[in-house]
Amino acid sequence: MFGAVLVAGPRQVGKTTMLAQLTGGMNRATLDDPILRASAEEESGTFFKDNPPPVFVDEIQKAPALFEQIKLYLDRERKKGQFFLCGSQQFRMMKGVSESLAGRIGLVTLLGFSLRESHGIAFDIPFLPTAEYFSQRKLHTADISYDEVWDTIHRGSMPELQDNPDFNWQMFYGAYVRTYIERDVRELSEIGDTVKFTKFMVAAAASTGQLLNLSSLARDVGISQPTAERWLAILVASNLVYLLQPYFNNITKRAVKTPKLYFLDTGRWREHSLKAL
Repeated sequence: MFGAVLVAGPRQVGKTTMLAQLTGGMNRATLDDPILRASAEEESGTFFKDNPPPVFVDEIQKAPALFEQIKLYLDRERKKGQFFLCGSQQFRMMKGVSESLAGRIGLVTLLGFSLRESHGIAFDIPFLPTAEYFSQRKLHTADISYDEVWDTIHRGSMPELQDNPDFNWQMFYGAYVRTYIERDVRELSEIGDTVKFTKFMVAAAASTGQLLNLSSLARDVGISQPTAERWLAILVASNLVYLLQPYFNNITKRAVKTPKLYFLDTGRWREHSLKAL
């Protein structure tokens, strides 16, 4: 449908692995390579002559000048499926998209494994609250023990932990959070007090499944409510936290009523909630 597709999502969720499989045989440029990155930054106008579309560009946020070149190419050629993009720093990527590719790019968010994926269930019909759907869904179920349910909650849905059952989940998420704060939040959002930001994540995790109360979160961490709003927006934009809006027949009420806060991965929620305890 689009000339370019951007796959966004949390770190280490499998964006590069998925796109590498889907674009097998296609040109690929990884901007982790310092030579390619220098070429993309210094000679962006000729980069796609050396790496002609259709092409998969990994870590696209490291060369923001390429977004403008992609726009020029798409406006000139009018072809679909020419650029497949992903990267690990969501904020910088989305800035490039909003400035250059609005309306020209399809955005896909990749999260961790669903229970169906982790148990190898092929049934993938979109959910509908109908008797027909439930009757079909019953034919594709997995027997999951009580212990397996708790193990899934503890370990979460990250591919690395699914592939390696012996991997210590606490060590994994501890390193994950440090990387997220040092590489993404601190660099791109100008958060000076990373200790308080970590406390804010812990307080948010302790509130998962509850109605969002920003004034309470701000008070618990010792920050202003505007700061709490900005930090929450960062967690939402990073695809770590989801705000579930309430359902009302009145659309206006849906927009103004208080949402509930959820961490999108139970492993990350579990890690932070243990710290809260």
